[in-house]
Amino acid sequence: MPDRYPFPTEISCEVFDKDAKPIGEKTFYNIPNSELLTNWIKRIKPNSEDCIPLKNAIAPATSTKDLRGTKWADGAIGFFWCKSNDMQQAGQQTALFSSGCGDGHGIYVTEENLWQISIVFSVRHLISLTWLNNADQFLQPTKELPEEFKNDCLVYMLFHGKNLTAGADGLEWNCRKWSVTNHFIPFTETEVDAPERFESDFMAQYMSAREFSAEARAVLDEGRKIWRAFFATDFDHKIRGEFRLNRSDAGWYQIRMALKAWNEQGEHLPVSFSDFEKSYAALTEKLKPQVWEYGFLRG
Repeated sequence: MPDRYPFPTEISCEVFDKDAKPIGEKTFYNIPNSELLTNWIKRIKPNSEDCIPLKNAIAPATSTKDLRGTKWADGAIGFFWCKSNDMQQAGQQTALFSSGCGDGHGIYVTEENLWQISIVFSVRHLISLTWLNNADQFLQPTKELPEEFKNDCLVYMLFHGKNLTAGADGLEWNCRKWSVTNHFIPFTETEVDAPERFESDFMAQYMSAREFSAEARAVLDEGRKIWRAFFATDFDHKIRGEFRLNRSDAGWYQIRMALKAWNEQGEHLPVSFSDFEKSYAALTEKLKPQVWEYGFLRG
């Protein structure tokens, strides 16, 4: 993919700290809308199928003002909430759901666009927000993206805290009860000692044909241990109810939050996340410089 830059207009200025000492230079770019990352993925139109609008992994939307996310789409396996295109909003307004998002402002996830979804999700979360970069815009890639980068981003997304995909029955909204199916489990039932079949094996099958880097494999290995610990834990009624643990295809949000609540009770041997967090941090540090290398941010 050839480079499409330099930009038509750019302005550079010196940056000073709170004591008026120069600390570097910042460049601002005039970027056409056609180059923004928000326009990189072709958006799929909804169909007539109803779905439950969510505000969190297992929490239905409560606001009725400008409510969206009540329709599904052909071939959809999830919904990617990605509101706005700048650094200031990205950290709070980027998430993956198993149903529609009540806020709208996102893209239906399908098998065809999943590789792009995982990249956009990752680049919007990888770089920390600062006062200097808060207005920076995310851009479309300027280079060919290697498969290792794509696969690293997929694993980063699957184990990120804003992966809010879930499997649950009995969610109540609009005088009805709803179920959501989790298509984003990276393991088979056998790998994690699940007591029952998962309703969907999409992600495990999708990943079976891909090769992963050492950093991504380490995250998967440690994540698999946590998944096994989840299924080996006899949660009490309170935790099972709070996190809707009423079917086997629980999502990463349900798993980590249920185990955290279990640990906080202080009555059992805690499940450690330490090794997982180290492996995930290593993958994160590997991906960070690639955000600039492939042109997703500039300046």
